[in-house]
Amino acid sequence: MKWSTKLGTFAGIDVYVHTTFFILLVWIAFAHWQDGHSVSAAAGGVAFILALFGCVVLHEFGHALTAKRFGIKTRDITLFPIGGLARLERMPDDPKQELWVALAGPAVNVVIAVALFAFLQATDAFAPLNTVTLTSGSFFERLMMLNVLLAGFNMLPAFPMDGGRVLRAVLAIRMEYTRATQVAANIGQGMAFMFGLVGLFFNPFLVFIALFVWIGAGQEAAMTQMKSALGGIPLERAMITDFRTLTPNDSLARAVELLLSGTQQDFPVVDGGAVVGILTRRDLLAALARQEQRLPVAQVMRRDFLSADALDMLDVTFQRLEGHHCHTIPVVRHGKLLGLLTMDNVGEFVSVQAALAGRRRSV
Repeated sequence: MKWSTKLGTFAGIDVYVHTTFFILLVWIAFAHWQDGHSVSAAAGGVAFILALFGCVVLHEFGHALTAKRFGIKTRDITLFPIGGLARLERMPDDPKQELWVALAGPAVNVVIAVALFAFLQATDAFAPLNTVTLTSGSFFERLMMLNVLLAGFNMLPAFPMDGGRVLRAVLAIRMEYTRATQVAANIGQGMAFMFGLVGLFFNPFLVFIALFVWIGAGQEAAMTQMKSALGGIPLERAMITDFRTLTPNDSLARAVELLLSGTQQDFPVVDGGAVVGILTRRDLLAALARQEQRLPVAQVMRRDFLSADALDMLDVTFQRLEGHHCHTIPVVRHGKLLGLLTMDNVGEFVSVQAALAGRRRSV
């Protein structure tokens, strides 16, 4: 993910931290240094926020590992200043499975809180509640309290937060999935409006959460509607059939000619009738910036690309395309290249289908 640093791979899932997270650490260190005027106070503040975000990572792994049980892979987990994000390849088709995936994250926070409670009881380390706040007091007691708050806050029905996904899953058991998503999104945006209103008067941080929920709910509803519109349609009905190709031995100068002569952005590289790579516009321009116009295409093309059969379903392939760094998929049949699928042409196909549906309704 752009502007992110990889922390490592755990259980086969890459974990990243976004650059903005380090700004949070600096701010936390500075705030605690101002309060305590010592390096130890600043270090203590940073240590606590790292422990808290360790719990956030475990929360996201709760989602990811539960999804794995249902055959759904997780692309990666990224830490942001406002929390974590586990990018699943897709949400479960079965609402009951989605319910379990959504509940798994908050359940992890509950388990952590219970474990910390047991530890504090066993060590007789409970401090009076009036001496504990979110920023001062017993380290483990604060961590326990915040895990309870994380579980409770995430279960608010503010789609696309965990509680909103639980709501969507419950609704989808009783109604059509797209309709359930729209209802959950409307409730989520209503919650976002409340967050924003309260945040304006009491806590500006809630305004950021409100924006995240409002935008996320709208995007999720739009994406679900698009996937519904693409269901049951084979790629051969939506793919681009008027396209140009390159060979591995073509120069980048030849690729520039094709780029400037039409609207095609990415070019399949074909050798002996088989697709062996994709030359993307981004990679081409990056090579040209290094003054490498005479290089053969083979040295610049991407070899890690997706491909699909012409009879594959459009909605499933679109999900694959959405999560891949190369946004062009060669469409083949019996080893022969028949067309291309891109994000742009999927959008155009949906627009055309919507226009045709509107025309049929008006006749």
